[in-house]
Amino acid sequence: MSENGDEKEPQPIAPQPPRAIDKTPMFTAMNAARYQRQTLIRDIEISQPKLLCYFTGNKVPVDRADTLGFVDMLHNVNPGDPIDLMLHTPGGDVDAAEKLITLVRSTTGEEGQLRVIVPDYAKSAGTLMALGANTIVMSDSSELGPIDPQVSSKDGNGNDVVYSVLTYLLAYEEAKQALRERPEDVANRITFEKFDPTLVRKFTSVKDRARLFAENLLKRRGANFSKIASELMDINRYPSHGQMIGWEAARNIGLTIDYLPLSDPIWRKYWALYCHLRLAIESDQRVFESNYVSLIM
Repeated sequence: MSENGDEKEPQPIAPQPPRAIDKTPMFTAMNAARYQRQTLIRDIEISQPKLLCYFTGNKVPVDRADTLGFVDMLHNVNPGDPIDLMLHTPGGDVDAAEKLITLVRSTTGEEGQLRVIVPDYAKSAGTLMALGANTIVMSDSSELGPIDPQVSSKDGNGNDVVYSVLTYLLAYEEAKQALRERPEDVANRITFEKFDPTLVRKFTSVKDRARLFAENLLKRRGANFSKIASELMDINRYPSHGQMIGWEAARNIGLTIDYLPLSDPIWRKYWALYCHLRLAIESDQRVFESNYVSLIM
């Protein structure tokens, strides 16, 4: 009631801003490792470009399914922003590698800056992805690898066999040459007949595909694309698929390498993050992480 006895009109209640909902202690504890990694990423980004991390376990190939994780990581990246991509993978599908690095380059734009950071190794298809960067950041612990596509196929007993495409084709050419020089040699003929002409055609196509992809990436960066691609696919120089191409060798080939010593403060932060990410996944998992996204698949 008012002073004169009249009923007082009810006053509308002003809308209140939504309250921030704190995470529960159990949820925070269960996700503590992720929060710690993302804190490291934010700390790095104080002085460096936006950082995206793509790590695969040693039993997980680069695959088209990785598109989901890359699109998520790029969700809050503005077109034209420079990007750092921390990459750790034993390799995988060439076509998938092209799709993933194309997604990242589409965000930076052709004139934008992309750096690939290799704390440990980025082999085979991982090396191909690194070729799409303006600069590859490496240290003494870093390695790239020869571009020698690995293809899984069935043997005569239906078992999966992983073939080195370049090694198979080199052996085929050597067997063909030996048969040409000594056609009467029974051993030469038996050896040559062991090669599957279907596989030879398939592997030749895969080899040409990988070389064209590498050259196109390098060409856009203004590099000596033919020389670099040839050297990375020279299995006489790199007879082992897992052979190390360190920062000095990569620079001598003609790649643009930004070398940071192990004692460099920024590299120490990269390495700390790398250690956390490696521990976050099993050998059959992959992780996509930024300051905004954290996916383990």
